Amino acid sequence: MADISFSGRAYCKILLHAAKYPHCAINGLLLAKQKNKNDGKSVELRIEDAIPLFHICLHVSPMAEVALAMVDQYASNKGLILAGYYLANENINDLSTDKPAHRIADKIAENSGNALLVVVDNKEITLGMSSNPLRVSQFVDGKWKLKDLTDVVKHTDVLYSLLKAEQYRNLIDFDNHLDDISLDWQNRKLNKIIDKAMEKYQSGHSIKA
Repeated sequence: MADISFSGRAYCKILLHAAKYPHCAINGLLLAKQKNKNDGKSVELRIEDAIPLFHICLHVSPMAEVALAMVDQYASNKGLILAGYYLANENINDLSTDKPAHRIADKIAENSGNALLVVVDNKEITLGMSSNPLRVSQFVDGKWKLKDLTDVVKHTDVLYSLLKAEQYRNLIDFDNHLDDISLDWQNRKLNKIIDKAMEKYQSGHSIKA
């Protein structure tokens, strides 16, 4: 079982995707860097980025296959691996994963032994968040096992600032891109906004410390 961490960019983009479409189910992919720890036995998996996929028809095979191929190539160019799948259900109380979601996640697990399946707990997404709204499962010994992940709470202040500024309006998923191919599914503009917010918070945090 790998040690897992989420960058501020990945964490914020997952939740901004859910915030942009609170009335819809949404899904996306997780890109990571993986390395062996000093003991040579365990692995560190850092989720560096999240790629928003769909909010209309989550599992239309041709569209999903095109998106997966494009994201896989993008990840390879960035020196990252396709490491997981995230989703939020339409019903605020629904934390289930359907068969198509498992099919995609299982396919990712075939290529990445430490793959993740992340479900957003919609009830937990508020401006005053104090707990982790991501329910993270890791593929271990052929099964998806829930993993306790608390370190992402440190990104809450940045997420709060982004939600307050309505930056979710700048998020582009593949449904948006397919409607207008000039829209950037790589979200380079939003990535810069999030990274700048992270730097600002870390700088202020270190000064206070």
